[in-house]
Amino acid sequence: MIIESIELKNYRNYEELHMEFSPGTNILYGNNAQGKTNVLEAVYVCATTRSHRSSKDREMIRFGEEESHIKMTVRKRDVPYRIDMHLKKNKAKGVAINGIPIRRASELFGIVNVVFFSPEDLNLIKNGPSERRKFIDLELCQLNKLYVHSLVSYNRVLMQRNRLLKEIAFHPEYEETLDVWDMQLVQYGQELIRYREDFIHQLNELIFGIHQKLSGEKEALRIVYDPNARADELEMAVRQSRAQDLKQKTTLSGPHRDDIAFFVNDIDIRKFGSQGQQRTAALSLKLAEIELVKKMVKDYPILLLDDVLSELDGSRQNQLLDAICHIQTMITCTGLEDFVNNRFHIDRLFRVVEGTVSCEN
Repeated sequence: MIIESIELKNYRNYEELHMEFSPGTNILYGNNAQGKTNVLEAVYVCATTRSHRSSKDREMIRFGEEESHIKMTVRKRDVPYRIDMHLKKNKAKGVAINGIPIRRASELFGIVNVVFFSPEDLNLIKNGPSERRKFIDLELCQLNKLYVHSLVSYNRVLMQRNRLLKEIAFHPEYEETLDVWDMQLVQYGQELIRYREDFIHQLNELIFGIHQKLSGEKEALRIVYDPNARADELEMAVRQSRAQDLKQKTTLSGPHRDDIAFFVNDIDIRKFGSQGQQRTAALSLKLAEIELVKKMVKDYPILLLDDVLSELDGSRQNQLLDAICHIQTMITCTGLEDFVNNRFHIDRLFRVVEGTVSCEN
């Protein structure tokens, strides 16, 4: 799959922008706060309907404007696609594929797969559980439309149940309706847990060899799924936590409290790993993501690297650059020294200055 071009109108700091990409390596360079990341974000939004920054639609609309447009052309197995995204300040976004509006985000997933890698991802191991759950959800939503349905349904039920738990404090008679929500919470929660278990299993099959290579054959990395409750235990867990749920007015059991652990030579590096170990594990995770997409959809994803090279030492830079030489990549950076020093081939070079982009080759 290849992204051929993107057009922006009133998006972030861009009034209007049109860019045509190379199927190989595309470099966007310039000083900080010029708009480089905004281009990568727009690509990600077109692929997933959401920002990697967790920004709301209105935050992506150019200051002083009421709406924004993104148009991206993609070629997948020689079939062209045009994705149109219409962001509005006070309404739900509009999405069309080849001019035909879609009603559900799941209809968009799978047309183009992207892997986003930013400096924040290097801290994925040591950050809180919500960041690791977000990683699982974002990747699985691109790979499995059934997961999207289960996740949306689970989050809807969870929100309704939490609202009811708060109302019961004022209307105790409502407690008898909790059984209905509990049944649905367990049903969709069990689906999420099983999908996540399989996802972590497949990642482990790929990440071990990748990490061994990155660590010079010195370390063995293993990811462990750490669910709040196993699928066959979830119904009992929800039932047993009800009294505490009512007391705290929130749902304490379920996959919204899951986590994943990273073990290097059987040591939990979330708690006891060095920064170098944590960063190497995060890099291994991203490279495994690429290979998992290739395995599942029979095509490589688009890789979006947002100023990551400056955060890696020379050895990890070389490992990353070697791994991505055969897929379409979009890289932002403040300078070109890393690429020159590594004699890395650049297919298309863009200079970004204050919301304007010029192609230099």
